[in-house]
Amino acid sequence: MKKNNINNFVNLASPKLGTKVMSFSDDFFGKVSRMLNDKAPQFIEDKYDNHGKWMDGWESKRRRDGGHDWAIIKLGSPGKVYEIEIDTSFFTGNYPPFASIQGLYSEKKPDHNDDWKIILKKQKLQGDKVHNFKVKSAKVNYIRFQIFPDGGIARLRLLGHVEIDLEKFKNKKTELSSLNLGGKIIAYNNAHYGDVSALLTSGRGKTMGDGWETRRRREPGNDWIIIKLAKSGIIEEIEIDTAHFKGNFPDKASISAAFFDEKEKVSSIIKQNKNWKEILPPTKLKADKIHRFKKIIRTDEVNYVKLNIFPDGGVSRFRVFGKLK
Repeated sequence: MKKNNINNFVNLASPKLGTKVMSFSDDFFGKVSRMLNDKAPQFIEDKYDNHGKWMDGWESKRRRDGGHDWAIIKLGSPGKVYEIEIDTSFFTGNYPPFASIQGLYSEKKPDHNDDWKIILKKQKLQGDKVHNFKVKSAKVNYIRFQIFPDGGIARLRLLGHVEIDLEKFKNKKTELSSLNLGGKIIAYNNAHYGDVSALLTSGRGKTMGDGWETRRRREPGNDWIIIKLAKSGIIEEIEIDTAHFKGNFPDKASISAAFFDEKEKVSSIIKQNKNWKEILPPTKLKADKIHRFKKIIRTDEVNYVKLNIFPDGGVSRFRVFGKLK
């Protein structure tokens, strides 16, 4: 991923958020979980398994009963969906002609008789194509994805915002940057390697590809990434984890924090300098290590954090802890 900044949405269908398939009608040719993979789909020419041609996505068998296939998905965090991506890459003679999406919010596992609300009405699909749809859903934590009548879907993305009541965390030390609570990456100067979305997820990185890594910098300066906190708060502790980054970890890191109006544009936040206050000066990092910083420069209420790395390199996880305001 090389672009300089990203949209303001989170992929609510990402396994990194904890999203998973709860039930489905059929996945004879391709495991249903594959369509939630964060990585781009691939095609391997001569790869076959016991059921036939291996495809990187969900693929059901050919229906002969007049019905249609479906999958019920539980989101890792509840949220509102604003954009949907249905990707049929590499599915040419075996893609579904139509698809629809419904959702609901429920404290228990739903079934087909529950009060599902339409998020995306039945839409026509094409083979080997990325389809994008603008929608506006209510708060949901379950999705019912239906394809008509059968076929293969390479990837499903549900782009939107996490919607969680944070009142229960008030006055408690909280991971303000957590993706599951609503923290998100809004901009960065480079993310050539790895998976930048992993930076704010739970647990330690599994491989060097499970984190944010920039290309080798050949010009003066440093690399950076900006995170919008789940909610504004007072920062008390920072964690930088360089798990698996050994010959390519950053030499140093510094951290700045700021408070911006919710309506402030990302382009304006990137350009502004006066609002940012350094809370951790440039500090030496080590390879493959969890660094915890409790002696940080205290600030008033903030809602954005900027991680600077010098001059470049890889960071597996970044966590900001503090009290909600």
